[in-house]
Parts: sequence; C-alpha cells; structure tokens
Amino acid sequence: MKLSRRNFLAWAGIAATGAIACNLFDDELRVQSPALIPEDLVSGRDNWYATYDISTPGGQGLLVRVMEGRAKKVRGNPRFPTNQGKQSAAADAMLQSLYHPDRIAGPMLRTGPRGSGQFRPITWEEALSRFNAAVDTNGNRMLLLTDGRCASFARICGAFAEAFGGRHVAFGGAADDAAYRAAVQDVMGSGNLPYHDIAHADSLISFGSDFLSTWGSPTAYQVGYGQFRSSDYTHRRETTHVHFGARYSMTAANADKWVPIAPGAEGYAAMALAWGIAESHPESSYVQAITGEAGPGALSQFAPDANAGILGIPAEVLDGKSLNDFFYGMAHDYAAHGGLAIGGGGEAAAYSNGRFNASAVLMLNHLMGNVGHEGGLLPNPAPPITNPSPVPLVSLDEWRLIAGDIGSGATGLVIIHSGDPVHGLPAGVGMADALRNENVAVISASPFIDDTTVMADLLIPDRVALEDWGDDTLSPAPGYQVYAVQQPVVNPLPDLDPRSFPDVLINAATALGRADAMPSDSYEAAIRANVEEALGADFTDTLKNGGWWDEGATGSAPSPSANLLNDIVSMAAPAQMHGSGDFQLLPFAHNTVLDGRNAHLPWAQNAPDPITTVAWQTWVEINEKQARDMGLREGDVVNITTSSGTIQALAYLNPGMPPGIAAVPMGGGRAAGSEFATGRDSRESSNVVSILAVAANDAGGVTWSGNRCTITPTGDSMAVSKLEGGYTSREIGEHPAEQVFKTVSAEGGGH
Repeated sequence: MKLSRRNFLAWAGIAATGAIACNLFDDELRVQSPALIPEDLVSGRDNWYATYDISTPGGQGLLVRVMEGRAKKVRGNPRFPTNQGKQSAAADAMLQSLYHPDRIAGPMLRTGPRGSGQFRPITWEEALSRFNAAVDTNGNRMLLLTDGRCASFARICGAFAEAFGGRHVAFGGAADDAAYRAAVQDVMGSGNLPYHDIAHADSLISFGSDFLSTWGSPTAYQVGYGQFRSSDYTHRRETTHVHFGARYSMTAANADKWVPIAPGAEGYAAMALAWGIAESHPESSYVQAITGEAGPGALSQFAPDANAGILGIPAEVLDGKSLNDFFYGMAHDYAAHGGLAIGGGGEAAAYSNGRFNASAVLMLNHLMGNVGHEGGLLPNPAPPITNPSPVPLVSLDEWRLIAGDIGSGATGLVIIHSGDPVHGLPAGVGMADALRNENVAVISASPFIDDTTVMADLLIPDRVALEDWGDDTLSPAPGYQVYAVQQPVVNPLPDLDPRSFPDVLINAATALGRADAMPSDSYEAAIRANVEEALGADFTDTLKNGGWWDEGATGSAPSPSANLLNDIVSMAAPAQMHGSGDFQLLPFAHNTVLDGRNAHLPWAQNAPDPITTVAWQTWVEINEKQARDMGLREGDVVNITTSSGTIQALAYLNPGMPPGIAAVPMGGGRAAGSEFATGRDSRESSNVVSILAVAANDAGGVTWSGNRCTITPTGDSMAVSKLEGGYTSREIGEHPAEQVFKTVSAEGGGH
C-alpha cells in the first residue's frame, strides 16, 4: 500500500497493535466532532475493544471505545458473565489513568534523599542495566512485592523471584479478607471462593459485608440484586432482604430491614439465626446433618436471649419482642423459603473473631439446604488453567518480619509493583522506616508515585491497564469456570515510554542467564498459551469476548463435615477491642477510591459516596444526637485518637448511625504522588489505617475494625464537600434523633 500523508497519520493514531475489536455496537457512536482534529485524521468511525478490569474487587469485563487510537469511553461488556454489561463507578476512571498528567513518563533515578521525590530521567538502557545489576548482586536477598493478582502475572513474578533465590509476596491492603478466605477453606473444603446467586434467591439475609459497594464481587452482586428486586421475576414470592451490621452501609440502606448489632457480633447473629432454624425445623435433614445426635440442643449456647449483651440489638428494632422470639420468627421464614445468607467477610471479618464470623455465616447456607443450587451459595470449580493461583497474602505478623528484614539489611533488594504497604499498613508495622535504609536497593515499577514508590532509588514505570496484557481467573467466579483476558486497546501516548513489568522481568532473566526458569518468552505469549493450549480456544475469539467461560464446568456442592459445628463453636468468642474510648472505630473501603489505590484519579475522588454524597474528603460518620450532645456540627474538624495515633476528619452527623460508632472511609491521607491524592491538608484528608493497632485476627489479617477511639473537637471547621443538603432532626421537623434512628434502623433505606 502506498504510504500517503493520510495513511501515515491514520497509522500513527492506530490502536494498540494486535488489539481485537468486538463489533457489538456497529450502529452506535459513529461520528465524533472533527472541529479540533486534523481533517486527514478523521475517519468518523470508532471501534469497541473487549478487555477486563482486574483492579476492582471481583473484576469486571469491559468494552472500551477507541477512535483514532485514543480511548474515549469505558462501559460494561454485556457478554461477560458476571457484570453483564454494567460497570462500577471506578471503571470509568480507568481512562484518567491513561491520560493522567502525573504519570511517570519513563525511567527515573533518585537524586535526593530517600523519600524526597527527587528524580531525574534516564534512558531505558541505563535503567535496565541498573535493574539487572541489582538483581544479579542481591537476587538471593530479593523481595518482590506485588498486588494479589493471579494467573500469568503471578506465574512470571513467582518464577523470576525463585530463579534468583528471592521471595515473591503479595500485598492485598489492610482489608485483605484473610479471615473470610480461611473460613471458606474451613466450611467449603476448598480455597475457591463461592458465589452468591442473589438474582435467583427468594430471600436474602446479610451480615456485615457491604456487598453492594466494595465486598466480594460488588458489580456482579449489584446486577444480581437488581434482578432479585426486579418485577421480571414475578413467578417468585415478594423478595425480602434483612441486613445485620454495625454500620449504615450501602447494603444496609437497600435492605428491607436493617438490624444494627454490636461491632464484631456478626457471627453471634448468624448463630442466633441458626439456633432459630434448628428450633423451628428440627426435622430438617439439613439441620440434622449439622447438629448431629445432639439436635437443636447443639446450638443452645447461641440462644439470642443468652447473648443479648454481645449482640447489642436496640430494643426499638425488636418491636416489643424478646430476642428469642425475634430470631425464631425470622429463622422460620428464611428456612421455609431457602434463604440465601451472604457476608461474613469485609468489615465483619476484620475483628479478632473474624474467622468465626465468616464461618458462621457460611454454615447458615448448609443449615438451610441452600448450597449448590440456583438461588443459593454456588461452590466454584478449580480454575480452567494450570498454576493460576494468586500469591498467598502475607499475614500481619509476616509483614512485621518483612519490615524488620528490610530495616536490618537482611533483605538487600526490594522490587515493588502495584502495592503501597507504607500507606496501607498500620504505621506501627514500621514499613516506612524500614524502607529508609539506604543499604537496601529499592526499585518501583508503578506508573504513579505513591507513599511506597517515593522511597525507590529507580523507577521503571509499568504500562497502565488499557495499554497492557493481563489475565485472571475470577474470585469468586459465578459458579462455573471463567478465564478473563485484558488486552492492550491503545498504545502509550507519544511522550510516554512505559514498559510492561512482566516483560521487564522476562528480559532481565534472559540477560542474566535464567531464561529457562521463566514460563514464557513474553507476557502476551503466556496468555496466548493459556488460551490456545490450556483451554483449547481460539485466541482471536477469546479477545473479542473478553475471555473464555464454560457454564457447564460447575463446582460440586460439598457436604458439611461431621465436625463443622463443633469447629465453629470452638472458635466462638466476642470480638476483642484494642485501646479505649467512647467510640468504636469502623474504617470502611471507599466506594470508588477503595483502599487508596484510586486516590490519584479525580473521577474516583469526585464520585459522591452513595450514603453521605461526600467527595474528595475524609469524614467521620457519628450518630446525630450523640454528636450534638458533644457540641459538634457538620464540618467540624475533630481529632480521632486510638492507642496508636491521631488523625483528623470532618464530622458528618448521620441520623442512621448507631450511637458509639465512628465510621471513617479508607483511602485518604496520601503523603506522596499526584496532587489529586495529596492536595488537601490533614484536616480533610487522612489515612485511618495509619492509626490502627498492630493486631492480627484469628486468620492472621489486620483487625482493622477492632479499635476503640476518642473523638474531640479541634475548634476548627470546614465546609463538607457533598451534593445533598443536611438531613438532621432540626431540618426534618421536631422529631428527636432517637426517633429518626429508630425509623432508619427498622425500615432500612428502601431499594
């Protein structure tokens, strides 16, 4: 073909080489205004490429609209089995990572003190030479730290670390859900997370976990919840959803009835419901399988009246009933209709007794005979590819040892990719101080500066998701085998020069004589081999669909072990709280910023919280009456003090928040990086994880919901950045805040 000026310009703006379009929207969005585009570059056509977002909880299949080599729009992939054409609010912000003004444009070398953020550009030739030399010198004392992704990325990283005698660890953030994963292994007998088939459930009962916002597979569960409530399912009886939890979350707001409980009491609430099921249906084969010869008496110690102090349910919610009558009636109804129990992870698993909480909720589905069929808890099969498992998440105690090894120099090289433990671990772990050891070489492959990356000596920026390959075996999958593929839909902008991190590792291993230890000769080749060899599928078709799945490859329903109930009973213990104070500190993952990984994206920061509508700031939700008794008004700057430190936040008076609870979103308070993450002062942007006690739960994870705190006004105040006006007792009439709380608690937020 003759290379004319028109052809040259068209090829210069082409999408990523090898990207496969999926032609789902042939009749949509054909024309874009050419007012500011060179005439020769306008074709008036766009392409949609299927890809996958691995960064959000549970993952989601996406379509990306690309015109003239530029990504313009992200939307859900209607073919993908979990999110079915929907996408999370955070997915839209992926575009901003692509065009972000604060991206690291190319390799950089530190020129100032460690942590100063002073770097100078260098060539890739020099960067790779320094990288290879560091690995060659300290490979046997290397720590490779990545996020918790699995499949080809984890295989390549693990093979690289093993080839040189180093160690590969994963950082899942403070909210790593270690207790829930351990409970799944205990109750389901498998490490594969089960899927909750909300769409086909007749009734739903949830415990703690905010599955409609940030826990599990929230985009998929939101889709299922919409179907659960949909009039299209009129063949079923009217659906009912009851939520037990200490915080008025997105899930609590959508429930028909929210039952406030004491923090950490989710397991006791689940066991109280189990008691009611056993008492009301002693003849059930499912009840008999769990309780054995002891029958309902095996659950007598969890009779609600006997645990009233632990449960902490307000009398207003009980409508004059005793706790025994309240749970008995609810249990009778749910057991009769095969209710689906969901939760036990996330906030519910973040206490000292998190494993017990999660195990009790999972056991409920066995007790109601709701495991392994439509509308119930669906066990997942083994993933469809070999060696897909993510790197095991490191326990809190191990993180303390890792920080000690870095600080002492026992670890000589730290390579970091997509993990920010300085921001995401309690300050008492000492990761920031450890990384200041100048005798340890630190290399970062992040596309952006964050609190951990700023400690690096060498920056070798990775590509962002829309520019790179990737794959995943979903966790949880939707009850059958799913393999998702992320393909590069665009090339990096001309003034950017990132390189795919797995390819950097493969090339370094080759240069240092370890090529035979690597699973493939490129990142793309590893993914192609999974599709063509392990799955026997066509690579092009797989890219067009955004992945591969087999609805017939389902998991088998496990029978509960004979000792399941005894094992759970042996774990039962009230949650232990650290520190003192009038408030229970309940951190929670931000709806779009999550644990801080999206703090540099303005769209993620600007998305209003679905309950408070607050954006850009760190706030603390306090019961309205309790706050007014303390002399607080909305926007007052308060000190939140635990046994491990103090942060500041803006008071948000919430009539739906139970007394004694201080709920604070994670993700704020970044100290380094983009101005979008760091451009606010400490009064309105703070890192709640930094003041958590260094204490592990019964599965080794961080007890990020197990801290007491005090709240004291500073005398300062600021405007709260939110969309709605005030919702307080003064503005809705003369009703006292107690009545507002009673109404919200008993009726929920509607749906």
